Amino acid sequence: MNYIPIRIVLFFSVALGAQTPQYLSMEEAVLKATEHNNSIKVIEAQVAVSKAEYQQSAAVFLPNISASYTGITTTNPLMAFGSKLNQEVLTISDFDPALLNDPDRTTNYATKIEVQQPLLNLDGFLQRGAAKAKYQATQLQQERTTDYLILETKKAYMQLQLALAQVTTLQKTQKALDETFRITQNKYEQGLLQKSDLLAVELRVNDVKNQLRYAESNVQNASNYLSVLFDDHTFERWQPSDSLAIIPLANDLGNFSENRADILALDLSTKAYEKMYKAEKMTFLPRLNAFGSYELYDDEIFQADASGYIVGAQLSWNLFEGSKKFGKVAKSKASLEKSKFELAQYKMESQAEVNRANRMVQDANNAWNLAKLGLEQSEESLRIRNNRYKEGLERTSDLLLAESQFSQKQLEYYNAIYQYNYAQLYLQFLSK
Repeated sequence: MNYIPIRIVLFFSVALGAQTPQYLSMEEAVLKATEHNNSIKVIEAQVAVSKAEYQQSAAVFLPNISASYTGITTTNPLMAFGSKLNQEVLTISDFDPALLNDPDRTTNYATKIEVQQPLLNLDGFLQRGAAKAKYQATQLQQERTTDYLILETKKAYMQLQLALAQVTTLQKTQKALDETFRITQNKYEQGLLQKSDLLAVELRVNDVKNQLRYAESNVQNASNYLSVLFDDHTFERWQPSDSLAIIPLANDLGNFSENRADILALDLSTKAYEKMYKAEKMTFLPRLNAFGSYELYDDEIFQADASGYIVGAQLSWNLFEGSKKFGKVAKSKASLEKSKFELAQYKMESQAEVNRANRMVQDANNAWNLAKLGLEQSEESLRIRNNRYKEGLERTSDLLLAESQFSQKQLEYYNAIYQYNYAQLYLQFLSK
């Protein structure tokens, strides 16, 4: 049976080469993600919403000013008499009972400017404080979302590096097997080996060919995920500008800090609930508001021959609304307690996650060292067996086993590098 494995490698190369790769570094990938990712745009919109809500709460100390222009015509006795009175055009004849009871049609145009000024609204001030805390919490959530996006982008970038390293490893394995197949076929034709030896090599070649197909798909999958993070609808074929290698990080990682953005955000949320609880209790107290208006009147449109003003203050006290106020206070208190418990639980879980991540880094470091040692040993074993096989001193099955072990150890080595790098980045994310 004729077998030309080089064509398979060339087929995959041509297939991948149909789309020109776009090279980028990890820093460039992070920049693209933070500039274009949709989750960042969503949290930016949430920050804008909470900021607008905070701005709305300024109404607790800023005046409410409105203006209106009204025109009426009436034969209603009260409205007709009042309109003339506002226009300052009343005469003695207007007090004739017949005219008072059955007035002529009266036209009135009124311009009114009203001002309402809150003076003492304690619940409103506390609600504004809660809105501010919510706004600040959302800003911290934005910061944490950005940190997570950076972690996810670096992870996706390293996954693409790993997938390409696996492809390269399998292509080298394929090339080495080509040579093994050539030697085995020559020896078989010379009667030095049995048909089963040749079939065993062919079986191993097909197995690697299948692995290579999956590896190529993983490259495309990893590249597409980067496109998702970049919000790139063209799904470019991304290519890392550097290969997979150990990333050196700072040595001061691994400590849990309550100054982390997500924990500070939850703490501010708890403070917001506390202010809302106090605000609900303050609704039992009276409110003091000032008000005033300036009015212009005339019987002709866009004229103002008469004017007047009103200035005053109002102390209002809503004494009882059934059990509505008591229910709101109880609900607000329960929400505050719930928020406190959630914050305490989140801190505990975060501390435990940091501890787990520390162990994950140590385990990944040990795995990388063992993978490195295993790779060196399997490479030397393959070298020895390959030389002996060429001289006819090694069985085909033993050579294939050594080759398979070496290929597996290469894949494990690159995977160990990826796991170690990600463990460090994840610990950095948790410690930040």
